[in-house]
Amino acid sequence: MRFMMLMIPLGYEAAPPDVQLDPERVAAMMRYNEALKDAGILITLDGLHPPSMGARVTFATGEPIVTDGPFAEAKEVLGGYWMIEVASRAEAIAWAQKCPASANEIIEIRQVQEMSDFPPEVQEAAVGFDDLKK
Repeated sequence: MRFMMLMIPLGYEAAPPDVQLDPERVAAMMRYNEALKDAGILITLDGLHPPSMGARVTFATGEPIVTDGPFAEAKEVLGGYWMIEVASRAEAIAWAQKCPASANEIIEIRQVQEMSDFPPEVQEAAVGFDDLKK
């Protein structure tokens, strides 16, 4: 089972483009990342620049409208993610609990949808999806 663990650092929605990271926190997170890799469950991981460097494309009017960050209405934003493959939801939760997160960070755990999760007509409509990921 694949799970995405989403890091939500509270306050990151207002972080400036040149936000500075604490080297000690980065080192602690690197040790955690190495543990995921050493356990053979890490598929990929990345950190994300703050929303002040991003953009959103909305379609409320039927036409794409681009809004540059930061986004005033944002309450929680992603700071990064890990994609892991484990045997169960409980194992994904156990790994998230080992993260050296600070008091202002939340990890949301979401199982990745697999084609086998869908009825045959949906699988047929998505023929070729797996080829897109290669």
